Amino acid sequence: MPEFNAKNAQCHVFTEKEGLLSAVAHDLELEVTDFTVTADDSAVQASFNGRSLKVVHALKDGRPTSALSEKDKADIVSNIAKDVFKSPDIRFVSTSVTRDPSGATVAGNLTLNGKTRAVRVVARLQGDSYVAEVALHQPDFGIKPYSAMLGTLKVKPGLKVRVTLPKW
Repeated sequence: MPEFNAKNAQCHVFTEKEGLLSAVAHDLELEVTDFTVTADDSAVQASFNGRSLKVVHALKDGRPTSALSEKDKADIVSNIAKDVFKSPDIRFVSTSVTRDPSGATVAGNLTLNGKTRAVRVVARLQGDSYVAEVALHQPDFGIKPYSAMLGTLKVKPGLKVRVTLPKW
């Protein structure tokens, strides 16, 4: 079974802001730098270290910006480690894999923050890679979305995770 990690694959998390003061905040693209995915035609298993997140950049209208300093990025990572994860161990185990010429649909169980939920992921073949995106609702996993300034600035409860793996 082929194995993938941060040396030959990518995992990114996208967050969006909301609230009265959201104009002074940033949507974010984060990268998971410690993960392993094994995949073949019949099974997919993955583990991710939630404490290995790093801020890639802020986003404005979906485009990267240089709005964050290195200190800002470090503060964000510190807040995530302190306030988001009760357990940094994130696991996915498939229950079914259905392949077709355009990619694959993978159903399985995602364990995040000690809570397990069923998820369905569609992986599309794009060039020589499979690109899978899944929307997650943080409260479903016992995560209270980050908020500051008495709730006038906060992260939306929904986020998007994108995993890109070489074609196998």
